[in-house]
Amino acid sequence: MPDTENRLLRVAAARADFLECGRAGASGVPDVLTASWERSQAAGVDSARPHSDYTHDIDLGSRLVRCARPVLTQLGDDTADLPLVIALTDHKARVVQRIDLSSAVGRLLDRVEFAPGFNYSESTMGTNGVGTVLEAGQPISIVGPEHFTEHLQPFACTGAPVIDPLTGRVEGVLDISTLTQTWSPLMHTLVKSAAKDISRNLLLDRSQAQHALFETYLRVEARASRRAIFAFGDSVFIANAAAQGLFSAGEQLTLREHATFLMSRRDRVSDTLVLPGGRMVHIRGTRILAGSEVAGMVVIADLVTTERAGSMDDFTEQALPQIAAASLQTSRIAGDLYWPHEAISGGQSPAWVRACDELREALVKEKPAIVLGETGTGKFTLVAEIFHASHPVGRSVLMDASQLSIGNSQTDIKSLLPGKPESTLYIVRNVDQATTEGVEQLDAFFIALKRLDGPTSFVATLSDSSLDSDLPFHALLGHFEVAITVPPLRCRTDDLATITTSVLREIAPNRKVRLSPDAERIIARYSWPRNVSQLREALEHALRRRPVGEIQAQDLPAYCQTTSRHVLTPLETAERDTIVAALQETDGNRVLAAARLGMSRSSLYRKLKVYGITA
Repeated sequence: MPDTENRLLRVAAARADFLECGRAGASGVPDVLTASWERSQAAGVDSARPHSDYTHDIDLGSRLVRCARPVLTQLGDDTADLPLVIALTDHKARVVQRIDLSSAVGRLLDRVEFAPGFNYSESTMGTNGVGTVLEAGQPISIVGPEHFTEHLQPFACTGAPVIDPLTGRVEGVLDISTLTQTWSPLMHTLVKSAAKDISRNLLLDRSQAQHALFETYLRVEARASRRAIFAFGDSVFIANAAAQGLFSAGEQLTLREHATFLMSRRDRVSDTLVLPGGRMVHIRGTRILAGSEVAGMVVIADLVTTERAGSMDDFTEQALPQIAAASLQTSRIAGDLYWPHEAISGGQSPAWVRACDELREALVKEKPAIVLGETGTGKFTLVAEIFHASHPVGRSVLMDASQLSIGNSQTDIKSLLPGKPESTLYIVRNVDQATTEGVEQLDAFFIALKRLDGPTSFVATLSDSSLDSDLPFHALLGHFEVAITVPPLRCRTDDLATITTSVLREIAPNRKVRLSPDAERIIARYSWPRNVSQLREALEHALRRRPVGEIQAQDLPAYCQTTSRHVLTPLETAERDTIVAALQETDGNRVLAAARLGMSRSSLYRKLKVYGITA
């Protein structure tokens, strides 16, 4: 009998003993599960058949739902053929969204009231993949008899908390449910990764809103610094000197509360209100829109008895772009590789030439090799290119080690073994991200490859920093004979101009584009922590600003024009980008830039140093 079945039998016996004898009966059960059973029992949950409560009071247009939507869509696409149901709950364990990839599993979950609007807190439904996650504050898989209640035992539920990176609060739970017999340990990794994607989107959503809010505030304050100007947003409240001098703390609170009320409405962005002291104030401003929600508001407040200066006709609403989608989690394990359009192995930097020579020798002699390097250095592309240069009719196959524990992937891996004697290279990507199960599969696969008589070899790529950690992939190192390090972009100064030209040619074919001398200097000076992939993003950003012609320094992202090494907060990032934009608009004149930003020259010089702004 498989070990998994034995384990579930032991858990079922322990649960029966627990219901009869209490904690003493749960011997051998993990503490987190025992604690959950105890909480469920103390809450009076019916172990035979509990009933969830239903509410209409769930926000289907909340920030959590908006940030989760692209992740759930991508996750649904990637797992479309699997018998799963994906669900999102709020921080009160109420299901707000459910995606049925299997109608059969969905119908069974309907019978246990796991549907939008129903409460799956632990105190209501006992140990489960939603309520227990909220109680424990960590990703948890509840499989079969691990559930406290009997009618949930046909299911296996894996949940992970969705945490707002800025506040640290748990905003909800992402859950994947299936039948017990079809559960896989991959679901635990998959749910954690997808929950992190949603958390990243929460941060991106907040960052976009705060950036736009702060940028709008600075622009308006520089134009009308003598008028009372406020910026309101989620955990953000800014008042300029004029506002602080004109209104007391209590009056500012009243204005903030009224602005919050206006933020919830879409019929107007101006209003007149009476303050507690009897003064009348007219406020008018702009909303920062994130999807259908108002993420913030900047207003000018004028006493009705004073003369209003300036016009606000151009100050209405600003819509933010849609947040990023999810990263791919269950995409195809293997796929044929094609000859790259732009060759990258022709560099001149000594470290790069040495890496290419070592890799070429390893591939010719069919020595299993590990290729190390930072993210974005081109490890995978370089391996494929050099292999096909020496084996023009050869076959190369990509395997993503981070995805090898899905379903029956062991069979899928065996099917990749060559059926005829031909030069074949297997590139195992992200081998440092392999799970324990994935490492076992790769170990068996490498052994099978070594037994073949044909011209077959394999290469693994990984991040060089992963060697400092105790990860499962270390068990595979005995299969390799050579280690090759691909240098980062910052160590390839001799090749930078050629690489930049090549990337431009690839992303803008048949376009007449070139870099100005200033833009070239900025690219040469920046450290490019994410290497060629980040350089590509920066050039794509520049091409959106200037699709043809000579790309100028100001067309590049603001971060390229800084040397700051510490990680900036969203508000610091917004301030830095606003300062860079002001310097660009004034041709580097710091006096004019300071005036446009509404800050003193000494403050500007200090921030230039803090952010490492070199423009």
